[in-house]
Amino acid sequence: MAAHRIVFANEKGGSGKSTTAVHTAIALAAQGRRVAAIDLDTRQRTLARYLDNRAALAKRDGIELPTAVYDTFDPAKGMNIEERLDALAAEADVLVVDTPGRDDEHVRVAISTADTLVTPINDSFVDLDLIGQVDPDSYKIRRPSFYAELVWDARKARGKRDGVTVDWVVLRNRLQHLEARNMRRVAAALGELSKRVGFRIIPGLSERVIYRELFPKGLTLLDLGAIGKEAGLAHVAARGELRELIAGLQLPEAGAARAQAA
Repeated sequence: MAAHRIVFANEKGGSGKSTTAVHTAIALAAQGRRVAAIDLDTRQRTLARYLDNRAALAKRDGIELPTAVYDTFDPAKGMNIEERLDALAAEADVLVVDTPGRDDEHVRVAISTADTLVTPINDSFVDLDLIGQVDPDSYKIRRPSFYAELVWDARKARGKRDGVTVDWVVLRNRLQHLEARNMRRVAAALGELSKRVGFRIIPGLSERVIYRELFPKGLTLLDLGAIGKEAGLAHVAARGELRELIAGLQLPEAGAARAQAA
């Protein structure tokens, strides 16, 4: 594989998956990496629409913004998922894949080709239930859920096929209204489950109005200076979260994945 593949996957909607995928793609492009992105949610197209908006703004205002080559996967047009992923990856250093909030055959293929699998979840037991069932009295993990088993099987198959160890990252996006005790219980349950199932936990993004405001223009937190918008304290804090997120992914240095594939 020519590119390091980062697949954002979560069968539950509302976890900030597409927002995180877009910001990751743009942050890596801003580092000088060649980034390709593909949206597997043919109906909603959040990632693709975000990048459409970004391209339109850059063209209208005559400004240069770091971006990614991108496409929307559409099986109705006869696209083959593996071929499309390979074609985009062949011309990039990093391939970002955004998936719909449901289980289907194309999502499973994407997961099976991931180098880094990112599962964003909100800090709540509703989201945690996606990957682990929790005892209602002790808040201890009873057993992994269906999605964790799906990922486990995909990682085993990948290891047998080409010897690659998939780095599974659970991204804790934070809902600011949650009280501290509940967040500690979620953190403890996640920590227990990570040891049993084999994923890393890294901090994600807080729930902020700024993300919804930036979408219509296709902008990210990294673009405020380029468009002459002053950054308030909330913007500065959010950019800090984004930088911490990118560092937590622990991606290969630019060009390292391509050199290994050569």
